[in-house]
Amino acid sequence: MARRDKAVLESPHAHEPATALATATVSRQGIVTSWSDGAQRLLGRPATDVVGRVVTELLAADPSDEVWAALAGAEAWSGPAAIRHRDGSRLVLGLRASPSLDGEGRTDGFVVAFAPEPARNGDEGGSGGGDKDGSGDGDDQGMLERSYTQASVALATFDDELRYQWLNDIACEMLGATSAQLRGRRYPATVSDSAATRGFLRHLRQVFETGTPTSYDSHFGGRAWNIKMWPVKDPSGRVRGISTASFDNSAQHWAQQRLALLNEAGTRIGTTLDVVRTAQELTELVVPRLADFVSVDLLDSVLQGEEPTAEPIGAGVVLRRVAHLSAVEGVPEAAVALGAVDTYPEYSPAARCLAAGRPFLSGPEDPDFVRWTEEDDVRSAGVHRAGVHSGMAVPLRARGMTLGVAVFWRRLRPEPFQPDDLVLAEELAGRAAVCVDNARRYTRESTAALTLQRSLLPKGLPGQAAVEAAFRYLPADSEAGAGGDWFDVIPLSGTRVALVVGDVAGHGVRASATMGSLRTAVRTLADVDLPPDELLTHLDDLVTHLTPDDDGTTDSDAQDADGISATCLYAVYDPVSRRCTLASAGHPPPGVLSPDGTVTLVDLSPGPPLGVGGLPFEATELELAEGSLIALYTDGLIEARDHDIDAGLDRLCQALASPSPSLEVTCDTLIDSLLPSPTPQPGEPPPRFSSGLGPGRSPTRFARPADDVALLVARTRALHADQVATWGLPADPEIVADARLQASRQLQAWGLEEVGFITELVVSELVTNAIRYGAAPIQLRLIRDRTLICEVSDGNSAAPHLRRARTFDEGGRGLLLVSQLTQGWGTRQTTGGKTIWAEQLLPTGHAWGSP
Repeated sequence: MARRDKAVLESPHAHEPATALATATVSRQGIVTSWSDGAQRLLGRPATDVVGRVVTELLAADPSDEVWAALAGAEAWSGPAAIRHRDGSRLVLGLRASPSLDGEGRTDGFVVAFAPEPARNGDEGGSGGGDKDGSGDGDDQGMLERSYTQASVALATFDDELRYQWLNDIACEMLGATSAQLRGRRYPATVSDSAATRGFLRHLRQVFETGTPTSYDSHFGGRAWNIKMWPVKDPSGRVRGISTASFDNSAQHWAQQRLALLNEAGTRIGTTLDVVRTAQELTELVVPRLADFVSVDLLDSVLQGEEPTAEPIGAGVVLRRVAHLSAVEGVPEAAVALGAVDTYPEYSPAARCLAAGRPFLSGPEDPDFVRWTEEDDVRSAGVHRAGVHSGMAVPLRARGMTLGVAVFWRRLRPEPFQPDDLVLAEELAGRAAVCVDNARRYTRESTAALTLQRSLLPKGLPGQAAVEAAFRYLPADSEAGAGGDWFDVIPLSGTRVALVVGDVAGHGVRASATMGSLRTAVRTLADVDLPPDELLTHLDDLVTHLTPDDDGTTDSDAQDADGISATCLYAVYDPVSRRCTLASAGHPPPGVLSPDGTVTLVDLSPGPPLGVGGLPFEATELELAEGSLIALYTDGLIEARDHDIDAGLDRLCQALASPSPSLEVTCDTLIDSLLPSPTPQPGEPPPRFSSGLGPGRSPTRFARPADDVALLVARTRALHADQVATWGLPADPEIVADARLQASRQLQAWGLEEVGFITELVVSELVTNAIRYGAAPIQLRLIRDRTLICEVSDGNSAAPHLRRARTFDEGGRGLLLVSQLTQGWGTRQTTGGKTIWAEQLLPTGHAWGSP
């Protein structure tokens, strides 16, 4: 290849004649194998100092890529070379290297001849205006060598066997060795096995095999590098080596990482309205990308949804650990368990940052940190065992209020936290604090709504003889909030019972308050003994009047936006006739399990939801065999995103048909079969919720559903012939005495002679009123159950009213007398007229079923 002109540097040995020739032989591996007398005279180095050494150790500057390419290809090369004299001076010699062949014609080394370069550009005797160290202006080769060695990027060149040929100072610093120690050695033998070194080696081989330059990013020695590689080719285009340049872009890389963390914080922190989960999301975001261990401690008032104090936190602050995470399995750095409370003294990092209201750096070099850790054996052992060396304490503040503190520690990453890291941690903690405060405020509102809702729901079921009942109520999960589902069991006259379930659309305090209003209204209307269809009509009118219309607007869209929508199912069961009358206002039908195991859905004629107004409701009547099971529920039990309502009704029927030893087990079976199981977080138990149960029973735990669920299950009872006596009476005043006699005989048969006097008086007054003011047909009925009930029915729908008779009135005292002598009395409308009833307490031990 062509020679390039080089300036001859002045040297104490520049007087050597141009014909002085020195020779040496070098093996294919670059080891000097022989040294001539001329070489000893020219360079002042005896053969004992040279033979056996790497030839590059004699050079004052690394050979160019062209030299290495020629030698690697076993080709002859000639040109100038800078060689170091024994006294340290630098000589530029003309050098020629010729391959030497073995007996089989293969290159086994080189014969090298070198002599002083002839003078050029008017120089005599090869002496110029330069100096020994090659710093003269005319030394282009020296300038090139220095620029390569002193480059601010790490430069290296490898031959076709991935051996080092050239390295500059930065590259040597990265590898922790000198250029002389690395030249001629293969790259894999000079580095430890790691992901970074494996990636570097893989890319070296890729460039050598493909002949195509490449560029990639890597991490090494705690810094980020952008590495570029390109092939070194000979004139024929054959790859003879590889050159690399590694640029330190740590500052840019970490700035990008910080920006990425901030961007992710907007989507990964605050995905739920749960305080603890929000704190966990902060730890999951920063470990291990920013810290090796993070803990989040909050004030107890925050966890309870209360308003935290806006005043600075004083000494000895008490905090509860809600989240922590470590890059090491088992969280060896944690000295406080999750959910536990710890008191932080005024000199601890947590208390100091809370008192100052700003973040700060800490670590083993901080005396207060040492004092804090040494006072607790567990914390001290964890810090020393883990090798914690740098930390940051950052207060969690939102809207001017302190919520808690987040503490970041490093133990695996060697570099300590820097001020830029503190700024990033403060920004992340600020975002997390806003999300925690949002969750806290939601917790407060949700707790208030749930408390209101629970206060408006039945605490237990009232005593009555018509059915045996059990219930479940499950509020929606924390995302949806408390809803407006309700249920009720209302005892009615004549041992009848009303079963009610309803659902107010929406969630929150408004839905709970509306639910309370509707439940109260239903109980009031039930006390009037209205039939189910009439009761829903009155309830629909009430809901229409409850619709807010403060601005007086008549816009239908505004009314729809602000109006109340609710559904309701009202059923009345009579254990004497075993008939059940139901009416629905947009509510799904109940399921009925017959004693023979058959499950059916009641074929209702559902009316519109409450609040629509102007449309009628229809009642459906069916006869239930004794021991039948009827299940009333809200749509949260049967509706889900993964199936339609018909599929939910099918699953309800299947679950209802499953054998069950009790109604409580039946409720559990329905809940478990129809509600989807929650998906727990890794390492966490599935979220559960204690549902309300009847008195004296242990709470059962269920998953929180996506929507409120109210479930009411009742097994019907029947009053047999020996508990009921009925007589038809003519509209003749003379029959009153006979009615009293029939009632007296029936009481004797039941062993209730001691209540005979009051009963005969009640029968006399009620039958007399029916004959005088009512219409045929007239019927007298006595029912013995938990109480003694006397009923007189007639064909006139006009109901009597209790009044106080004046002094000279001949009548008007009968109902007043009945009300004073009995436990209660009332009137209910029937399809053919009305029934007036009076209820008496039975003597102890005479109630039906008493021992």
